[in-house]
Amino acid sequence: MTGSSDRRVRGGRVRTSREEKRGRERRDRTRRTDEPARDASAGEVSAGSLPTPDPGPFVETPAVTAVRDRIDRWLSVDRPVHLVGPTGCGKTALALSVAQERDRPVAFVNGDADLGTSDLVGDHSGTERHSVRDKYVHNVQKSTDIVRQRWVDNPLTVAVREGATLVYNEFSRTKPIANNVLLSVFEEGVLELPGKTGSDRYVDVHPEFRAILTSNSTEYAGVHEPQDALLDRLVGIHLDFYDAETERRIVAAHVDDVDAETIAAVVDTVRRLREEVSVPVGTRAAIMATEGFTAGTDRSASTLAAVCVDVLASKVPTSDGLESLRTDVERVVSNVEVPT
Repeated sequence: MTGSSDRRVRGGRVRTSREEKRGRERRDRTRRTDEPARDASAGEVSAGSLPTPDPGPFVETPAVTAVRDRIDRWLSVDRPVHLVGPTGCGKTALALSVAQERDRPVAFVNGDADLGTSDLVGDHSGTERHSVRDKYVHNVQKSTDIVRQRWVDNPLTVAVREGATLVYNEFSRTKPIANNVLLSVFEEGVLELPGKTGSDRYVDVHPEFRAILTSNSTEYAGVHEPQDALLDRLVGIHLDFYDAETERRIVAAHVDDVDAETIAAVVDTVRRLREEVSVPVGTRAAIMATEGFTAGTDRSASTLAAVCVDVLASKVPTSDGLESLRTDVERVVSNVEVPT
């Protein structure tokens, strides 16, 4: 099988090899860094102008470092990485942290069922007019008006063109047909822009482009199963919730002025609830429960139970389910030593 780095032809169109592109990029790097960002009004957007979510403080523990090293290994050989795991286990924060550490621009996409190919690559948006006025003789003037459709790049195109790291969050919530555009990016090293024609229809993938995709496990509602052809080109890293010490450090990093004993009690409660209740209980729930529990002066066991119910109640669709949840939470909290 021919590797993606050796492939030279897409259909009948001869393309530059990745090695040639790397040489071209090295030659042009100084010139590019001296140029201003592309003018968004002209239909092009620079990677530096794309908004990227702030994941907040990021905690490094041996467990986190081990996963980060696995991701870095695959990115170093130009393989897209697919992080799969339960909601709230820290996939997005990890993906953004790894992307930012690469010292390249970061482009972020959040997947959902309404996302289409144009939301990834770009589309025509209105028109732009160019007027030319030429005076041939003293009292004769020639006027030319050119009206053309205005194209606006979206995050995937910007990332491919400028060598950014694409973080495609909730990748599996997007319908598979919209993600077909990624196949040629990962395999042939070219992005096709539907809606454009001629040479403008194709964008060579920058040699520094990398992609990190995140997905919830398939048992979660609203998750689509990606096509096999695309999964075959991704390196899959399955995540689970971190160990207790890592979760405690994550909570401590996100909630100010909380003593270690209180954090340990809340994290212990959340970890037990994860095993006892039928709704997802992520590390984010531990952060929220700690915030709520320490917001007032009453830090009794009954307060902790009430706070945990509030944090998880939005995931329960019925009143009967809420009462069942409350019973489970109170039972779990009764077995936790809550500092007062």
